[in-house]
Amino acid sequence: MDPKHRSRALTEGPARAAARAYLHGIGFDAESLSKPIVGVAHCWIETMPCNFTHRALAQKVKEVRQAGGTPMELNTIAISDGVTMGTSGMKTSLVSREVIADSIELVARGHLFDALVCISGCDKTIPATVMALARLDVPGLMLYSGSIHPGRFHDEDVTIQEVFEAVGKHASGQMSDEELAELERVASPGAGACGGQFTANTMAMAFEVLGISPMGSSMVPAEDGRKAEVAIEAGRLAVDVLDRGLRPSDVITKKSLENAIAAVATSGGSTNAVLHLLAIARESGVELEIDDFDRIAERTPLTCDLKPGGRYVATDLYAAGGVPLVAKRLQEGGLLHDDAITVTGRTVGEHAHEAQETAGQQVVRPLDDPIKPTGGLAILRGNLAPEGCVVKLSGHERRHHSGHARVFESRRRRWPRSSKARSAKATSSSSATRAPRAAPGCARCSPSPRRSTAPGSASTSRCSPTGASAAPPTASWRATWPRRPSTAGRSPPFATATRSRSTSTPAASTSRSPTTRSSSARPPAPPPNPDATGVLAKYAALVTSASRGRGHEPGGPAAHAAAAAPACRNRPSARRRARRRARARSARAGPRRRPARPGTRAGRR
Repeated sequence: MDPKHRSRALTEGPARAAARAYLHGIGFDAESLSKPIVGVAHCWIETMPCNFTHRALAQKVKEVRQAGGTPMELNTIAISDGVTMGTSGMKTSLVSREVIADSIELVARGHLFDALVCISGCDKTIPATVMALARLDVPGLMLYSGSIHPGRFHDEDVTIQEVFEAVGKHASGQMSDEELAELERVASPGAGACGGQFTANTMAMAFEVLGISPMGSSMVPAEDGRKAEVAIEAGRLAVDVLDRGLRPSDVITKKSLENAIAAVATSGGSTNAVLHLLAIARESGVELEIDDFDRIAERTPLTCDLKPGGRYVATDLYAAGGVPLVAKRLQEGGLLHDDAITVTGRTVGEHAHEAQETAGQQVVRPLDDPIKPTGGLAILRGNLAPEGCVVKLSGHERRHHSGHARVFESRRRRWPRSSKARSAKATSSSSATRAPRAAPGCARCSPSPRRSTAPGSASTSRCSPTGASAAPPTASWRATWPRRPSTAGRSPPFATATRSRSTSTPAASTSRSPTTRSSSARPPAPPPNPDATGVLAKYAALVTSASRGRGHEPGGPAAHAAAAAPACRNRPSARRRARRRARARSARAGPRRRPARPGTRAGRR
């Protein structure tokens, strides 16, 4: 591959003098413009700790100059799930994944980068950067900025999970104002992503095993001194990937995606991985179905004792041996496609074989002593989720639930009603309008900022009076934060359904039917939509089903449905359909009485 396979059209020849003049003015001399241009994309922002180190890491990646490349830095956005949760701002989180991917793609396309290093650090920036790499298909890699160190509270390690649980304890009188304030001050002691195996660390691990991130780079903590060295190596590797002509399409394959799914399953990772890996597969043109997750998780043992269901955090995994150790466990069980290529130029099997395990570590169990014989998630189907939904099994022992469904129009309506259902052990709740199109962006349904998900705390008692062992599933569109009650999330087709109060909503054992109205009655006007314009409206118009990753597709879900539907040659014309509707309306209204003519007996009356 020509190292300047794209930027040559931008920087060479007399016709490009004006472009070079612009760049000379900000420090790019003739020598630097003669080298390959390597984009360095990152998500630095002051609204969260997850991406706070990105500018410093970008400076280290930009030492790519020593490897023969010319770096050009660009910045995109980020939305914090943890900070915005429980507010209307949470609706913007999932939308931000598409905006981040779009913005990186636009800059790289517009300025004809030859290679790309994407620095990511939180729930949506991690998959978004890989989506951009998949769309562009230029040599490049993703670098995860790392996890936060745990805090210390009452001589114990704590994470943000303990803060969420403390809110519930405080609400139920089990924690004082002073204790809550003290925990709040120490739980997040610096920069970096949440410490448990939540979405950020789950996706970082998945993409390292997939091969788009350098093996051994992700679990280095954000504020560890070695992280700068990892960033320098990432810049050098980008030039090496360019020299080898290795594209993301060479790395993101069906085998590598299955390796990533196996890593999620064995680590008890976030169910968000289903959504994001489906989106990555769609962007890469790889056939991947939601049922593939169930097939792989069923054969993959749960070996990682990581929070929220376990005892350890990402820094403990790093000390134990990191992601290479997880890959080694998969390899030992015959669950890894060893021949899948990675950005380093070596196979994932070679990296797994070289993994170093710290003596006496208890974070990653041996295969003959797993936490569970099957992985940490499962795909369910039913009349609430005909296209499938995902439930997290790590931290839960229940494998079966049958009961009546109680359907609520919103999270706000669900909490007060479910708090009274302390004796209904077999009751499931479902929020009917928390979908990306009905409520654009699909704000999380759980936990409420006023409740916790700890056993015995306010939220758990609302879902199950006897704790997690009896917790019935709660169907929700995004309920994947640390939680104890069993929750089934990402339930299409409702994941793309528009808000409609006159259509029936399926339930597990009950159904809600439209109210019968006379022909003269008018249905109540729908509530005003605060998101009828702007970025959320654009998202709602284009977002697809959760079973396809909830990404954007040209024409939106209607175009996808039309493409999937069989052609109908005998479909009646629009005029004929209009006549049929008119006849149906006339039949419902009954026979019409002609107006009486003046001068007749009827007219005089």
